[in-house]
Amino acid sequence: MWDRKREAFSTYKRLSFKENSDPIDMEDNSSARSQSGRDFADSTPSWRFSLPHVLVATLTSFLFGYHLGVVNEPLESISADLGFNGNTLAEGLVVSTCLGGALVGSLLSGWVADGVGRRRAFQLSALPMIVGAVMSAMTKTLAGMLLGRLFVGTGMGLGPPVASLYVTEVSPAFVRGTYGSFIQIATCLGLMAALLIGIPVKEIVGWWRVCFWVSIIPAALLALGMLFCAESPHWLYKQGRTEEAETEFEKLLGESHVKSALAELFKFARGDEPDSVKLSELLFGRHFQVVFIGSTLFALQQLSGINAIFYFSSTVFKSAGVPSNLANVFVGISNLAGSIIAMLLMDRLGRKLLLLWSFSGMAVSMALQVIAASSHSLDSGALYLSVGGTLMFVFMFALGAGPVPGLLLPEILPSRIRAKAMAICMSVHWVINFFVGLLFLQLLEKMGPRLLYSVFATFCLIAVAFVKRNVVETKGKSLQEIEIALLPQQ
Repeated sequence: MWDRKREAFSTYKRLSFKENSDPIDMEDNSSARSQSGRDFADSTPSWRFSLPHVLVATLTSFLFGYHLGVVNEPLESISADLGFNGNTLAEGLVVSTCLGGALVGSLLSGWVADGVGRRRAFQLSALPMIVGAVMSAMTKTLAGMLLGRLFVGTGMGLGPPVASLYVTEVSPAFVRGTYGSFIQIATCLGLMAALLIGIPVKEIVGWWRVCFWVSIIPAALLALGMLFCAESPHWLYKQGRTEEAETEFEKLLGESHVKSALAELFKFARGDEPDSVKLSELLFGRHFQVVFIGSTLFALQQLSGINAIFYFSSTVFKSAGVPSNLANVFVGISNLAGSIIAMLLMDRLGRKLLLLWSFSGMAVSMALQVIAASSHSLDSGALYLSVGGTLMFVFMFALGAGPVPGLLLPEILPSRIRAKAMAICMSVHWVINFFVGLLFLQLLEKMGPRLLYSVFATFCLIAVAFVKRNVVETKGKSLQEIEIALLPQQ
C-alpha cells in the first residue's frame, strides 16, 4: 500500500513539472492545444451566458456570510430577551452551534451534490436555512434558538462546497478565477449586510428577530432562482444524460461552442467508470495527493489566525478608541477591497501567485501585531500599529488565502471524485475553524498575544512553503486538461 502511495506521489510530482517555481505549464505539454491556440483564442465563449447562473449560485455564499455575522451585534439583546443574559456558555453556544451544523452539512455535501445534482443541492441547502431562520426569529427559549441555529448551520455547510463545484463546472476557463472570486465577495457582502441590518438592535426592542426574518429573502431567491439555472453539464455527463448536457452547454456557452465543449468531455471524461467512490480511495489511493493538498490548504487557511483576528478585532480597535461599529466597518471594507482586487487579478496573475502574496502579507501583518504587543507602553504608535496590522491581515487574506482554496480545489480534483473530495476538504475547514474559535481566548490568556501571534505568523510562512512546493497553476486551463496533467487515466 505504501509503495502504491509513493508511486502515486512520484507520478504526481513528475506531472507537476520539473521546476517547482512553475509546476504546470500545460501549454508546453499539449501540442494539440498549441497548434490550435489562435483558433481557441478567437472562439472564446462569451462570459455573459454563464454570469446569471453564477450570480444565483453565489447567493449561498451571501447567506453563509450573513448567518456568520447575524448574531454578533444582536447577541446581547437575544440573551436578554430569552433569559440567559450573562451566561457566557449559552452565548457561545448560540454562536458555535452553527459551526456544528455546518460540519454536518459539509460532510454530506459531496454525496448530496452527486446524488441529486448541483441545482437541487442548492435548493436543499436553502431549505434548512429558511426553516432555521423562522425558528430563530419566533423562538422564546434558548433551546429553540440553538435548534434554529443548528438547522441554519447545516444549510451553511452544504451550500459553499456546492457553490465552488458549480461555479467551477459552469464557467468558461478564461473567467473561472474571476467567477470564483464572486464567492468570497458575496460572503463579504453577507457579513456587511448582517452588520448594517443589526445596527438598530439596541434602539428597537425585538429588532433581532427582524434580522433573522430578513435572511429568508435571499434563501428563497436561491431556491427559486435555481429553477431557472443550468445544471452542471459535467454532472449530467457523469449520469449518462448527454443530450441534457448538450442543452445546458448551450445555455452556458452559446450554441457555437456546444460541440467543442462536448468533444472535450467525450475525449477526457470516463463516463463508463462506476460512480461509487470509496472513502479509502480518497484517503489512501491514487487520489490521495490532491485530497491532501486541498485539506492542507484549508487547514492552513484557518490556522493562519483569520477567525481569531475577526474575533479579537473589536477589542484591538476599542483600545485605540475606535467604536466597535466603526471597527467592524473598517474590517468589512478591508475584506471587500481585497476580494475585489483578487477578482480582478485571479485570471491575470493566477491562483498560485495570489496565494503566495496573500500568505506572505499575512505573515508580515502578524509580525506587526507581535511588534505592537511587544511594546512596553500602550502608546498611540503601538495601538495604531496593531490596528494597521489587523486591517492589513484581513486585506491580504481576502487577496488570496480566502478565495483561492475554494476555487482551486474543484479545478485540481478529478471529476469522478470532485464532489466527495470537496466534502472531505471542507470538513477539515470546519473542524479547524471550530477549534480555533473555541481555544483562541484561552490560548491568548495563557500564551500572551506576542507568542500567539508568532504562532499564527509561523503557520502563514509554512503555508508559503507548502504553496510554493505543491500548488499547481490552473488559470486559463480547461478542467479536463488539468485532470489529465495531474492524474492521467490508467
